[in-house]
Amino acid sequence: MTDDLTPRQQELVETARALGRDQFLPRASTFDREGRFPTENYDDLRAAGFLGLVIPEKYGGLGADYRTYMRVAAELGRWCGATALTFNMHTCTMLWSSQMADDLNMSDEDRAAHEARRSGIYRRVVEDGAIFAQPFSEPNSAAAAGKAPFGTTARKVDGGWLVNGRKHFASLAGSADYYGILCTEAKPDQDADARDTIYLAVSGTSDGFSISGDWDVLGMRATVSNNLSLEDVFVPDGAELLPRGAYFRAAMNWPHMFMTLCPTYMGIAQAAFDFTCQYLRGELDGGPPAGSARQSPAKQMAVAEMRIKLEQARALFLRAIDEAKISPTKDERLRAYAAQYTVMEFANDICRLAIRTCGGRSIFKSLRLEQLYRDSRCGSLMLPWTPEICMERLGRESLFEPGEK
Repeated sequence: MTDDLTPRQQELVETARALGRDQFLPRASTFDREGRFPTENYDDLRAAGFLGLVIPEKYGGLGADYRTYMRVAAELGRWCGATALTFNMHTCTMLWSSQMADDLNMSDEDRAAHEARRSGIYRRVVEDGAIFAQPFSEPNSAAAAGKAPFGTTARKVDGGWLVNGRKHFASLAGSADYYGILCTEAKPDQDADARDTIYLAVSGTSDGFSISGDWDVLGMRATVSNNLSLEDVFVPDGAELLPRGAYFRAAMNWPHMFMTLCPTYMGIAQAAFDFTCQYLRGELDGGPPAGSARQSPAKQMAVAEMRIKLEQARALFLRAIDEAKISPTKDERLRAYAAQYTVMEFANDICRLAIRTCGGRSIFKSLRLEQLYRDSRCGSLMLPWTPEICMERLGRESLFEPGEK
């Protein structure tokens, strides 16, 4: 996926490819089997400067924009889905506070305060190598889907905030230095309102912050997505990742910000197709000898079907990310939903076809395909844009204009 890239973008994608192929892929099965966070992969990302991938250059980052990040993330997902998915959580925290925040209308006061806060946050990443998680989901999934305020609350106190609540499916649990907590500002004598969402960086060493639960799951095992509990956790004012109300405005006006899980699964789809071709050509240990299986017309037809699905998903994916911006048109927004749905569903379908086409030997854990299949199955569960939510919005917004009932 290197069509129409600038030399700088091509360089970053090739760095991701080298890291993935040479470092991440050989470790992936171990991390998956043990359900262990890929700490060694993050050491490699840190050494490559990728923790600051989307941090603007003036703060010491690599200065990649949304489109570049999505290409890089797809390449990482091709080699280790869990690393790509957790890297998304870290990178989106930086992206939301940089490119997306810069696109929002803010008062001069808010802009100046945000500039002071984010420069300190970026310094922790660039100079100290800090990792940020982005726990989004809560037991009440309606909040993550944008239909209700977050149940986690932040109450303003002198010098900061007191945060209370729970998050689950919190990827990087125990491995992140900071957790970007989305919470609703608790205002006296007022009902909770999604417009009052606050985005705070909570230190993993804070009093009242705890991690619980076992993470022994079907796929994406190395994401280590345990539960978080926050009980009167004090968060200083300088830890605001976005000004008050800015997250809600971004969610309403920068919808492609919720598409950043998609490239991981685009990469998995590519990996499953690559595996199938290599397997049938006899290029993998444990596969059929001398590529005899590729003589089968049935297998050739199956590979053709996989290729068609891959090209369809990639075409939609690339167009959608090229259209990402603040205040996209209705067609551009709906195309983002369609791209998300297509990639998440086709990734698993391509993996399904790969197993059926390669045959019984391909389900052994000594080969890669069974892990790709398990990891791909998890894409349809990912909030805030699950396939069901994408379908619902595509249908409703195609038939109704805003304000119509």
